[in-house]
Amino acid sequence: MFNIVLVHPQIPQNTGSIGRICVNTDSKLHIIKPTCFEINDKNVKRAGLDYWHLLDLQVWESLDEFLEANIDKIDRFFFSTTKSKKPYFEADFKDGDFIFFGGESTGLPMGLMQKKWQNAVTIPMGKNGRSLNLSVAVGIVLYDAIRQNFGELEAFESF
Repeated sequence: MFNIVLVHPQIPQNTGSIGRICVNTDSKLHIIKPTCFEINDKNVKRAGLDYWHLLDLQVWESLDEFLEANIDKIDRFFFSTTKSKKPYFEADFKDGDFIFFGGESTGLPMGLMQKKWQNAVTIPMGKNGRSLNLSVAVGIVLYDAIRQNFGELEAFESF
């Protein structure tokens, strides 16, 4: 199981879609407040469809609260960002890793990424692109992490 960490997400439909991805990959979703919407927002649940009640979700009141509870796992923190030159497919993902994504217009705080900068990864894009939709980015990176660990992940043993 992987941990998807959304730091200050801003668009409820993206968060709902990411929740759906997490359910379908047996991943846990961590949402770090503040958000620009209520977690029970109908748009979050609409995008998450009938999967939302199955989601392993933990909401954190702040990044500090999250870090205090999980700092012992910092070696397994990965940061998806446009500021890195290291492609996500060069990361060595392991079951249980925390993969961070920032808010749609803000990205991840540089201070957070500097805690383990060698684990900052990017999704390569053409010269005309700035960024991808957040839920698309989560899907790309998460499914590569699953690909790397496919035979070792319990959820996919019967595939």
